[in-house]
Amino acid sequence: MPVLAAQQRAALEAAYADPPRAYHSFAHVGEVMREMATVLSGPGWHRPREVWLAVLYHDAVYVPGATDNEARSAELAREAIVRWLPDAGIDAGRVAELIVLTARHGQHDPDDFPDDADGDDTRRFLDCDMAILGAPAARFDAYDRAIAAEYRDRVPGWLYRMQRRRFLAALLRRPRIYLSAEFHERLDATARANLRRTLGTRR
Repeated sequence: MPVLAAQQRAALEAAYADPPRAYHSFAHVGEVMREMATVLSGPGWHRPREVWLAVLYHDAVYVPGATDNEARSAELAREAIVRWLPDAGIDAGRVAELIVLTARHGQHDPDDFPDDADGDDTRRFLDCDMAILGAPAARFDAYDRAIAAEYRDRVPGWLYRMQRRRFLAALLRRPRIYLSAEFHERLDATARANLRRTLGTRR
């Protein structure tokens, strides 16, 4: 993978710290990177550098409730590639495409993407970002509390609870939570258990 210049990394970490976040912080990037490494040691990535940069920048802009976070994060990634990696042969358009797709988590189907190597990358990239749903119960609960904390003081509590419940229930109704075969087999059952438990206990 390309090596981040110290200034690039500092700028990226600063982006993830503004505004302060309980979940979508630079620590979240590390969690998604670990999922990326799991794929790398298994089926592998067709274009790992583009996926890696998409993971790095996918939540760089994150304002709870905003509708343009992903588009702005994609643009930030494009600018960073031009500035810091102009001769690395990175497909900035592909990086931006992956980032923008995260805006529709929970709405994609596996066959929304081509049955080719890039399509496999797309499905696995999106699954890496959604892997937290299939985490052990304690980790999932911590994630759920952290998301609530990010929205606290930004939207009314009743509205957040209604929208969050709607999102989780929609995920549970889907025939597939995960888009790739590997993530589906590894995490689907646990993710559904987490969602059922949370929806059953949520006030």
